[in-house]
Amino acid sequence: MTDDYLSRIGKLIRDARQHRGWTQSQLAEALGTSQSAVNRIERGNQNISLEMIARIGEALDSEIVSLGYAGPMHLRVVGGRRLSGAIDVKTSKNACVALLCATLLNAGRTTLRRVARIEEVYRILEVLGSIGVRTRWINDGADLEIVPPAELDLDAMDTEAARRTRSVIMFLGPLLHRMNHFRIPYAGGCDLGTRTVQPHMTALRHFGLEVTATDGMYHSAVDRSVAPTRAIVLTERGDTVTENALLAAARHDGVTVIRNASSNYMVQDLCFFLEELGVKVEGVGTTTLTVHGVAHIDRDVDYSPSEDPVEAMSLLAAAVITESELTIRRVPVEFLEIELAVLEEMGLDHERGREYAADNGRTRLVDLTVRPSKLQAPIDKIHPMPFPGINIDNVPFFAAIAAVAQGSTLIHDWVYDNRAIYLTELNRLGAHVKLLDPHRVLVEGPTRWRSAEMMCPPALRPAVVVLLAMMAAPGTSVLRNVYVINRGYEDLAERLNSIGAQIETFRDI
Repeated sequence: MTDDYLSRIGKLIRDARQHRGWTQSQLAEALGTSQSAVNRIERGNQNISLEMIARIGEALDSEIVSLGYAGPMHLRVVGGRRLSGAIDVKTSKNACVALLCATLLNAGRTTLRRVARIEEVYRILEVLGSIGVRTRWINDGADLEIVPPAELDLDAMDTEAARRTRSVIMFLGPLLHRMNHFRIPYAGGCDLGTRTVQPHMTALRHFGLEVTATDGMYHSAVDRSVAPTRAIVLTERGDTVTENALLAAARHDGVTVIRNASSNYMVQDLCFFLEELGVKVEGVGTTTLTVHGVAHIDRDVDYSPSEDPVEAMSLLAAAVITESELTIRRVPVEFLEIELAVLEEMGLDHERGREYAADNGRTRLVDLTVRPSKLQAPIDKIHPMPFPGINIDNVPFFAAIAAVAQGSTLIHDWVYDNRAIYLTELNRLGAHVKLLDPHRVLVEGPTRWRSAEMMCPPALRPAVVVLLAMMAAPGTSVLRNVYVINRGYEDLAERLNSIGAQIETFRDI
C-alpha cells in the first residue's frame, strides 16, 4: 500500500474508533495487539493487511473498506453546534428539472441561469445528452446552455440514468409532438411507495397519446387526428401531471384549458418559461390554466428559475432545531406563507425583510431571520394540501420541528404510501415519534437529541430531516449513503458548514 492510502485508512480507523468512544488501548485490547501498534496504524506509519482491516471493522462495528466498487458517500456530523450568519436559498430543483424537459419543445438555444447542480439535474442531462441534445455549463459553471438536435435519437437513450429519476415522465408531453412512436423507461426516483402515472396518461390522451407499459418501458403511440375538444380536467392536482399537460398544450396549435391544475412554485416557473417561448398562459397561480399553443417553437431564450421554497424550509428547520439565529436570504415567501403562519402559532420568533422580485421578475422573495424560540405543539394536525396549503415536501420538516416543541403533534402525510414511516428514524436520535399507520405519526416533544450512526432513508426530505437532527444532537453522528440528499440539494454539507455546522463528507476506501 502507498503511504497515502495508509494515511487515509488510518484516518478512517481513528474516526471510527472515536465515534465508538474507544481509546487506542481499548481497540488494541479488542484486537489482541498493543496501543503503540494502533497508534502507528492510525498515523499511517504501519503496513496493514486486509485481514487486519476487516478485524478492526468488526471490532468497531464500522465498515472501513468496501471492495469492488466506488463506495457510497457518507456524512460525519459533529452536532450540538449553533448556526449563525446568513445563507442564500438556491434555485428550485423541481423547477429546474421541469425546465430541462421543456427545452425539448424548443428548436432554439435555451440558457438557464443558476441551475441547481444536483444529482437529479445530472441524470436529466445524461438522458438529454444521450439522445443528442447538446448541453454545457457556462459562466464558470453557474449557468446551463441547451441546444437540441434537428432529430432526437431516442434509441440511444441512457436508460440507466432515466430510471434513476422520476422526472423522465415529463418527456412524454414534449415528445408526443416530435414523433409518432417512442418509448421511455419507467420513472424512478425516491422510494415513496406506489405512485401511479395514470393521471399523466389520462391527461395526455387528449392529445392522442396512448401508452402501453411493458418490459420496464412506456411504449407510446400518437394519433395526430386527436386534439382536445373540451377542457382537460386532471384527475390529480399533481405538480408533474400539470407540467406534462402544459408541455403537451404548449405545442398544440390551439387553445387548451387545463382544470384542477396545480398552482405550485415549479408549475408557475414552467408557465413563465413557456411565455418566454411565445406560448401565452392565462391563469398562472390558479387551478385553471388556459394555454395558447404554438405549433413550432424556435427561439433563443434566457431564463432564471426562482428559488426553492423547500430548501428554504430546510434551512428554517435547521435554525429551529439547533436553536440558532440565522438569516435565510432569497426566500420565495409566497410558497411558505402557510408554513410560516403555522410556525407563528407554535411560537416561532422571526422577522421578515421587505419583499423583492426574483430574477424571473415574477416570484416574490424576502430575507427571513429566525431566532431561538420556545415552541408549543400546534393545536391542529400538520397535513399537506395543494398550493396554497402546506407544501407536500415541507411536511417532513415539521416532524423535526415538532420534536423540539412542547406537546404532541399529529402529522398526516396522506400523499405518499411510505414516507411517514421514515420519520420514525428520528427515534434513533432520541426523538419520540410513534407510527400510527403508514400515513400518520405522533411526535412528542421536547427531545433530548443523541448521536447515532445510521443509513440514510431512501426518500429525499426524510433524509435531510435526519441530517438536521444529527446537527442538533451532541456528539458525532454518521449518516451513510447520502446519494438521495445529493439528488435534491447542492453542496448541502459545505453550505451548512459555512454557517457553523461541522459536517465531513467521506467515502469508504
